[in-house]
Amino acid sequence: MLRDTRLSAENLSRIDDQIREDWPTEAVDFEEAVAYHDSLPEEKRFASVLQSADRPLLQPRAGVPRLDDQIALLRHLEGAGGADLLPTTIDSYTRDNEYEKAQQGLENARESDTDTLNGFPAVNHGVEGCRKLIEGVDAPIEVRHGTPDARLLAAVTFAGGFQSFEGGPISYNIPYTKERDLAQTIEHWQYVDRLAGAYTARGVEINREPFGPLTGTLVPPCIAIAIGVVEGLLAATQGVRSITLGYGQVGNLVQDIAALRALRELGEEYLPDDVTVTTVFHEWMGGFPPDEARANGVIALGAATAAIAKPDKVITKSPQEFGGVPTKEANAAGLRTTRQIIDMMCEQDIDVDGIEEEREFIEASVRSLMETVLELGDEDVARGIVAAFETGNIDVPFAPSESAQSAVLPARDDDGRVRILEFGDLALESELMSVHTNRLDRRARAENRTTSFQMVADDVDAISDGRLIGRRGETGSKSNQRGGDRA
Repeated sequence: MLRDTRLSAENLSRIDDQIREDWPTEAVDFEEAVAYHDSLPEEKRFASVLQSADRPLLQPRAGVPRLDDQIALLRHLEGAGGADLLPTTIDSYTRDNEYEKAQQGLENARESDTDTLNGFPAVNHGVEGCRKLIEGVDAPIEVRHGTPDARLLAAVTFAGGFQSFEGGPISYNIPYTKERDLAQTIEHWQYVDRLAGAYTARGVEINREPFGPLTGTLVPPCIAIAIGVVEGLLAATQGVRSITLGYGQVGNLVQDIAALRALRELGEEYLPDDVTVTTVFHEWMGGFPPDEARANGVIALGAATAAIAKPDKVITKSPQEFGGVPTKEANAAGLRTTRQIIDMMCEQDIDVDGIEEEREFIEASVRSLMETVLELGDEDVARGIVAAFETGNIDVPFAPSESAQSAVLPARDDDGRVRILEFGDLALESELMSVHTNRLDRRARAENRTTSFQMVADDVDAISDGRLIGRRGETGSKSNQRGGDRA
């Protein structure tokens, strides 16, 4: 039966033996791996660099299949882009535990001199390849992926020198998969977190980062934050002591700043005192405009938000997001755009009306959800979150997973803040629900329309189509409604 209890050393070893049957990897001696981490210079220790920063650190997304190319890509982002922290984005086959297909893709990439995978197959490169990557750049590197069962990936990359690992059992299940059982995914991630905790106990602090944006599409802040806190609690049980809680930009300055402040406050409130809580802000995760000038405007808004809210880290975007994987030059340009705006704004004393009121509203909403999770699990957060999803008391909009009801529908209010149009069985107190309903009704009156699903449809594509958010009657110019200068 699933419980939020720490895995024993015996279970950790048993699972380790089991997962290595999935793909032949070199034997990993834990003591030797700890010694390797100890040999790394201070500037490559991810948690230390993140926690000691005096400004928001910048980190892009990036992953290609071949080792030399990945090193060259990260060096470019480090040099031309000025990235403070580096990523290694894992390929899709590895995310699905299809290591044989990943191996074939890697071999094809080597033979054809083209990128035949959409990321770096770390399991196939093995511990030795991971260490060459760690040693090939100056900044710390994080594993970024999307893997529901990330056990073998964690075992290989931790031994290979990576000290930060993104994702979690909810954030890498509900938005990413259809049929994966949530309880089983939590059990799989207990191994990941326990292994990170084992390294941490030996003085190698492994940073863990729940994936905050979830489906990346108009996710109400209270839902994203509650799930992040739950994943942080699950990781802390297994001995993780460095946890970075994430949040994805929704595009309203007041709401995003308020959410980031609430994220830090609630993380420190719910997580144990011996856990160091940091925060990460993901620039806009929805559809981007095809025009790069407009795309830079979206990036600039995210950078301005970060400059005021001051998260510990910002995941940057490029002006080529509309077309898929950006060139290394465009990726570096997104980093520089973000850095320029943060550097100009972060020392300014900027007062934006409404932030504190919105922060208090978000915090009250998260507490309402968290109280339900803890009540359903009789204070066991693992059992509680499974029950919460089964009942719809916790839900994620637009989620493909059969473990979620997907009954919650979001829409923007007349200020452009993300509210909830349809609640399903979401465990929000009635007075909190009324705020959402009243604000959406106010928008409907201002636009002379009914409060309906059409609002949702309009809002999903608003930024990518160059239309206004936070509309009061008008929906933008005729050129914007046609797609603007896309023609």
